[in-house]
Amino acid sequence: MTDHLQYMRRALRVAERGRGKVSPNPLVGAVVVRDDRIVGEGAHLHVGGPHAEVNAFAKAGEHSHGADLYVTLEPCSFHGRTPPCAEAVLAAGIKRVYCAMQDPDERVAGKSFAKLKAAGLEVEVGLCKTEAHRLNAAYIKHRTQGLPLVLLKLAQTLDGRIAAQGGDARWITGEEARRHVHRWRSWVDAVIVGAGTVLADDPLLTVRHVKGRDPRPVVIDGRLRTSPEARIYRRPGAILVTSEQNPTDRCQAYAHKGAEVWTFPAEDGRIDLHLPLARAAQEGMTTVLIEGGGTLAAAALTDQVVDRVQFYLAPRLMGTGVEAIGDLGVERAAQAIGLSAVRTRRLGPDLLYTAEVQYSCSPDS
Repeated sequence: MTDHLQYMRRALRVAERGRGKVSPNPLVGAVVVRDDRIVGEGAHLHVGGPHAEVNAFAKAGEHSHGADLYVTLEPCSFHGRTPPCAEAVLAAGIKRVYCAMQDPDERVAGKSFAKLKAAGLEVEVGLCKTEAHRLNAAYIKHRTQGLPLVLLKLAQTLDGRIAAQGGDARWITGEEARRHVHRWRSWVDAVIVGAGTVLADDPLLTVRHVKGRDPRPVVIDGRLRTSPEARIYRRPGAILVTSEQNPTDRCQAYAHKGAEVWTFPAEDGRIDLHLPLARAAQEGMTTVLIEGGGTLAAAALTDQVVDRVQFYLAPRLMGTGVEAIGDLGVERAAQAIGLSAVRTRRLGPDLLYTAEVQYSCSPDS
């Protein structure tokens, strides 16, 4: 008996090979099965390169004829950087297609399924749908809401401190946790910090400890508290987000260092974070990581832009010190922001706590 779940779960694992390499495209894995045996598999591995289905067919060769295809996302149906994958499925001689989910991109959105069915192929949709949605949560949000998936990362003591009273934060967590953070940096499109973090640490926000691409560094600094001489503004792709009320000549000082300056309306230096995030999505960013500090974390949660949290909890107590999250305006316990789908993982002596953010009401209510 064919184990359909086994093959789709394999396709989901194969899709992970493209993480950090294909944005703004989705993560896709494909597995070709004939006579209850995998004869080919592939993933989309880099932007502009062959898609998962094409790579799988190349491995399967003539064994694709009459085979079943398990794919994590609806094959594309339009000419982009590569030809439509729906046509490749037909050319390969596939008999049945098992697909985890429909592509939310309006250029596809069921068109490939209709084309394959019209050609006589059997098409079943929905196998491992929940897992497929989680795999491509960033792509789905980008295509349906015009916003990137936002992750909030904090490395803190058990009593919620991200730095000592004097500002020292090196190192709260251990090496394994820091390596995990850098792996995530290599997977996202941008890392966002506030002015306070730049003033305290003068960070570069590059990827270290692991191999991978550097994300674009973004600084939220509505009042231009940071210096144009900060190292981060010399990084390729650096972005300064600030108030449009600031003098042009002051903004130009950052641009002269190489930073791209984005200006938005602000109230007392405070920018609605939906605005720069929408701009980031327009520029092809599908996942961003907010790394601090406490004021920015509170602003992001207050603006309800955070989708997931990644808290690295160190077995330490600091007492007084810099708070991980600033004032959220919570006056009653019932107003607290909820977390769901909670997962925990040991990273050496530290604990990684991940969860989905659940807001009780809209920010305008």
